[in-house]
Amino acid sequence: MSAQSVDGGLPLLFPVQHRTPVEASPDGAQGVPEAHAGPRLVAAPRARTGWQAGYQARLRLTDTMVVGATLIAAYGSQLVFGATPQGSLGLPLHAAAALLLATVWLAALATNRSYDARFFGRGMSEYQRVLDATWKSFSLIVLIAWVTNYSEARPLLLVAFPLGMVGLVASRYAWRQHLLRQRRRGDGGLTILLAIGSREQAARLIRLLNGAPEQEFVVVGACVPSGALRPDETISGVPVLGDLSDVGQTAHEIGAGAVAVSSSHEITADDVRQLGWELERHGVDLMLTAELADVAVPRITVSPAPGMSLLHVDTPRFVGAKFSVKQVMDWGLTALLTILVSPLLLAITVAVATTSQGPVFYLSHRVGRNGRTFPMVKFRTMYVGADRDVVSLAAANEGSGPLFKMRADPRVTRVGRFLRRYSLDELPQLFNVLRGHMSLVGPRPPLPREVAAYEERMRRRLLVKPGMTGLWQVTGRSDLSWEESVRLDVYYAENWTPFLDLLILAQTARAVLSGRGAY
Repeated sequence: MSAQSVDGGLPLLFPVQHRTPVEASPDGAQGVPEAHAGPRLVAAPRARTGWQAGYQARLRLTDTMVVGATLIAAYGSQLVFGATPQGSLGLPLHAAAALLLATVWLAALATNRSYDARFFGRGMSEYQRVLDATWKSFSLIVLIAWVTNYSEARPLLLVAFPLGMVGLVASRYAWRQHLLRQRRRGDGGLTILLAIGSREQAARLIRLLNGAPEQEFVVVGACVPSGALRPDETISGVPVLGDLSDVGQTAHEIGAGAVAVSSSHEITADDVRQLGWELERHGVDLMLTAELADVAVPRITVSPAPGMSLLHVDTPRFVGAKFSVKQVMDWGLTALLTILVSPLLLAITVAVATTSQGPVFYLSHRVGRNGRTFPMVKFRTMYVGADRDVVSLAAANEGSGPLFKMRADPRVTRVGRFLRRYSLDELPQLFNVLRGHMSLVGPRPPLPREVAAYEERMRRRLLVKPGMTGLWQVTGRSDLSWEESVRLDVYYAENWTPFLDLLILAQTARAVLSGRGAY
């Protein structure tokens, strides 16, 4: 999971209404309007769903191509292994089965809301809906094959299910990366937002959203509920465009796709209801902010109550069936990985042993789950006795917090520098995972001296096993600040899911191959 999947302290935006747009620009492009840069009000193109419609169409086309290619590949594999149905009706029946599977599969993707614009470019819901739709469609086809006694469908399903699942997730990931690059460049993929609330609340919303364009929303104007409006007044560089009396018209004029209302004693439930009716006429969405930073959306449910809605936030759980699933995943995947990389482990062992004096492995005592200390094993990348030289190099420390980091550490050997760049020195930690000390995915394994300086919030990262990789690995590795590293670890500990683990593992390979942030 990359950084874009973690809110980074951003307030949650809950859509109250999701309307069909009244109009859209012909080209569907939507960058940041000039109103974002200063107090002058400039009407932006009315294209709040222009990019969403185009993006959705591309996803539908790509999904259709992936499903078609998957079924062709599955049928081709049957030809290679001689598993095609025999008889005069064999081929037509097989073609009909493939067509039925494709139809059910694509219909499941649509009905499972995998094309919902609210999931584009952020979070894991989009991927989860794709996997859920795939599972449901194949379950239905298996049931139909069992009822009709069509046993020839078994080879088709066994090949198409894993191949299609990987293909769909990979294509969605590729489109997401393209969308995030567009947002970072300001070329499109942004939803224009009008902020409603007190000046202090508007300033905070502007600071958080406009500082993170990859999160989709950019605030270009604000309306305040009370207080005299000053000519050319701005809040954090964004113009104040009026008060609550003309929000709908203002949102329409600047081309806003949504209005974000922050809670305030000056904004009542009746105000919000009236505002929703007004925005409905202009085809603009109404969103309410909630100060729930670092809480994953799957942990939140909305419970209706008389005259209000209650947000229920699930308590993090650190025992139970979910963690049993994690343990099974760790053992199975680690055993497979250990077998696959055993030739590489042997080659690195020879390289370390023949290029510098000292043992091949380096044992570092780290703190694991519930504060238990364990010996973490790595390939040695420094000369023997390098730990004693930390004091003399303290002035050159580039790390933050209790961590010691140097980009050009003189203690690192020539082979060690290569191993560190691609995180190959950490491969022996596979044995730590097999012994139960670590997990494949988890918080960064801390040193005892780090844990001794932990505050209460930081100690929550010790509620789960440390990992070989994690959010810190795929987000920035050594380039992260101490505070950001701790925040990501705590976020993972409280919001872990099996799918998040799989996503992080998939992104770890990319982070390692790029060598970014490793030293």
